[in-house]
Amino acid sequence: MPSIGVNAGFAAGTGAIGASLDPFQAFNFLIEIEGIMVGGFSECSGLSVETEYYDYREGGVNEYVHRLIGPTKYEPIILKHGLTFIDGLWSWHQEVIEGIEKGSFKRRNGTIYLLNQQKIPMKWWNFKEAYPYKWSGPELLADSSNIAFESVELTHRGLS
Repeated sequence: MPSIGVNAGFAAGTGAIGASLDPFQAFNFLIEIEGIMVGGFSECSGLSVETEYYDYREGGVNEYVHRLIGPTKYEPIILKHGLTFIDGLWSWHQEVIEGIEKGSFKRRNGTIYLLNQQKIPMKWWNFKEAYPYKWSGPELLADSSNIAFESVELTHRGLS
């Protein structure tokens, strides 16, 4: 007797059979960072988590190598958007620089929302205790009509 797969079982149980389950579009997103007015972003990257492992060869065992779990690391989140009068990212980076000199600075939590066509959040990733460690201003070229972009890179203590 054939068995039903997990995805087909979910679709049958939720009445989604016959409904289109298209993948979400990557351009429709929103970023919220506590207490910082930053406007919209044109690019967000760095949603990546990697758990390292270590190979361990056991004496006398030649069929396989043990793989032992190591630490988990989170890639920096890189946010880019057009430069405007709203300078929340620059100000936050400056607060971090001043805080380092004084011995303390504010880490902030945030959320990256992936929206559907109706602008309803369908998926989201919370990042915790982030702070900007790199800010990049626009590339200024006299012979270009491109938008001036700023970029900030956030280090953080995990995604959920």
